Amino acid sequence: MSARTAPAPPAGPAAPATPLTVVFVRLKLSLLRNGLRLSGGRRAAYVASAVVVLLFAALQLIGLIALRGHAHVDALVVLLAAVLALGWAVMPLFFPSGDETLDPTRLVMLPLRPRPLVRALLAASLVGIGPLFTLCMFAGSVVAVAHGGAAFAVGVVGAVLALLVCVTLARAVAAANVRLLTSRKGRDLAVLSGLVVAIGAQVVNFGAQRLGTSGLEQLDPVADVLRWVPPATAIGAMDAASDGSYGVALAQLALTAAALVLLLWVWARHLTRLMTTPDGSTLQAAEGRPVRERDPAGLARLLPAGRTGTTMERSLRYVWRDPKTKAAWVTSLAIGLIVPVFNAWQGTGSVYFACFAAGMLGIQMYNQFGQDTSAFWIVAMTISSARDAYVELRARALALLLITLPYVVLVTVVTTAMLDAWRKLPEVLGLSLALLGAMLATGAWTSARFPYSIPQEGHKNVVPGQIGLAWISIFGGMVGAALLCAPVIALTVWLNLREGGDAWDAVLLPVGAVYGAVLTQLGLRLAAPRTARRLPEILAAVSKG
Repeated sequence: MSARTAPAPPAGPAAPATPLTVVFVRLKLSLLRNGLRLSGGRRAAYVASAVVVLLFAALQLIGLIALRGHAHVDALVVLLAAVLALGWAVMPLFFPSGDETLDPTRLVMLPLRPRPLVRALLAASLVGIGPLFTLCMFAGSVVAVAHGGAAFAVGVVGAVLALLVCVTLARAVAAANVRLLTSRKGRDLAVLSGLVVAIGAQVVNFGAQRLGTSGLEQLDPVADVLRWVPPATAIGAMDAASDGSYGVALAQLALTAAALVLLLWVWARHLTRLMTTPDGSTLQAAEGRPVRERDPAGLARLLPAGRTGTTMERSLRYVWRDPKTKAAWVTSLAIGLIVPVFNAWQGTGSVYFACFAAGMLGIQMYNQFGQDTSAFWIVAMTISSARDAYVELRARALALLLITLPYVVLVTVVTTAMLDAWRKLPEVLGLSLALLGAMLATGAWTSARFPYSIPQEGHKNVVPGQIGLAWISIFGGMVGAALLCAPVIALTVWLNLREGGDAWDAVLLPVGAVYGAVLTQLGLRLAAPRTARRLPEILAAVSKG
């Protein structure tokens, strides 16, 4: 018999198919393991972050256990559950690259149905430091609140339901916004995560101070509302079971389970839409769409003509469009308002904290050429003399002042109004304007003397090897600005200590404004020749990213 007609060997028993959930869990573990193999630095960073998170979780767990028996601990754990859920909801928006499995569009070519895919992704999502930290918080809440066997049973079920709701909420948010997260606007949003951390830190600090002085009882009104909002309902069910209100406990558990089912349905629906609907990259451009032309009556119409207006417009567009520049500006604007306002709100602040706004925005003048990165060569080609460099620096300073001046005035007025210190308004505003002028002057000089590159990708603000330059530029310039402001500060102190000096407080406003303007002009004049001479060195330094 020929080989062509030889009978096929008998087929053996088919290998059992591996469940999809097991495959995705193995995939998640493989992604974690392979990611740690990329570099020693990434491995060290992951291990260090894991140790810090687990240590913090252990301390929080011990603290919750220590609060067992406290009269108002139930309000605290309910609020804690709500905060954890909020964190899980916003985490995919600000850290979309933290988990490769958050992007379901990578699975569109696989023959997977939504429901099995949801179960598999949910199981894979439970693998990681975040779910372990959340589970520790819920476990501590169970120990802190539950009293009796029934309450502990409700607590175990509630903790599991609450964890599933948190993870499913994060997945549903990620699936609903996956087009945004993979776009340029999504990357801009991720860069702004530092702003959320800064604002959140101030809010937590303010809340901790209020709790330390007033006690946990002031959380009761908020907790009474949140205990009926999933997943805090699962934690509130323990307190109801401890009090013998089993009907209320079952209702709260049922509400949590209903929220979980609803989120799973929303998640599955978004997965179906993502895996069956083409995105814009696969569709042909609509014919006949009108071409958008630049509006001649826009921003350029309001700016001066010539190089000054062009440079100002470019700088302002960087603030609006460049992710790193936008993040720096928004963070400075937020922190410059939060620090004086929060301290004034607590009644412990000083009206001089309003100068913090001028200091935060004055930092934006530092490393002006580094913000352009490799595109600075286009600007460098237009600078052939110290006069060209002066006009370039002056225009960048004017663009900064368009935002900074009204902002500084606003923060100063709000702070003085909250502290009812209107008499100090001219004095503080004069100090702020002098500080702003000093920082513009030192920023222009250090931009030419210590330029450094800003990487376009990732969250780093300095490329490796230039960290020393960044420290010298920013902190050296800030020290110089403080020294330049010494005369105005000395005059302010002298008038406050002098008998009858209150009548001269209004003089500090024009003095500070004129002094700041003179410092800015001198700084630009001194920085311009150095900029023109060092163009090749500046271009080489800012193009390394």
